[in-house]
Amino acid sequence: MKKTFVMILMATAAIGFAGQATAATPEAKATYKAANDSAAAEYKVARAKCDSMTGNPKDVCIAEAKAARVLVEANAKAQYKDTLSARAAATKDIADANYDVAKAKCGSQTGNAKDVCIKDAKANKVAAVSNAKADKKVIEARTDARDDKNTAEYKVVLEKCDASTGAAKDACVAAAKKQFGK
Repeated sequence: MKKTFVMILMATAAIGFAGQATAATPEAKATYKAANDSAAAEYKVARAKCDSMTGNPKDVCIAEAKAARVLVEANAKAQYKDTLSARAAATKDIADANYDVAKAKCGSQTGNAKDVCIKDAKANKVAAVSNAKADKKVIEARTDARDDKNTAEYKVVLEKCDASTGAAKDACVAAAKKQFGK
């Protein structure tokens, strides 16, 4: 299982290094499809290894196989869509899968130890989802602040252009528009 997990992490890293410039291109779509196909194949292999087990170890094995698949697929989808929402959704999906693995591991315990284990797993899931939401809000706030700053600087440059007249003013305004992407 560890070997499979390492392979999945390497595939995820390869997807991450594909770069944002390839998003929404045929290459990105091919990379996305290849990652999903790879995840499905790895899942089948990992799932087949679980068939020889019984009881709680089998449940844990199946949950780990599903979590590994979700990890690759969610990261591939986030990379392909290349949006803040897609990345947040990937984090949530991964947290859900990790929660399922933790719950399966708790299945071998009884009584209060099992209750504590499940509560701990739930707390880790809530923390991961909350962090993803907070990260999304921080990025959105920084983007808004950058846009506001850019607009304010653009207005300052336009005001400076008002000191000129004729062709000089037109050239100044055109340069400002080009500089600030307006």
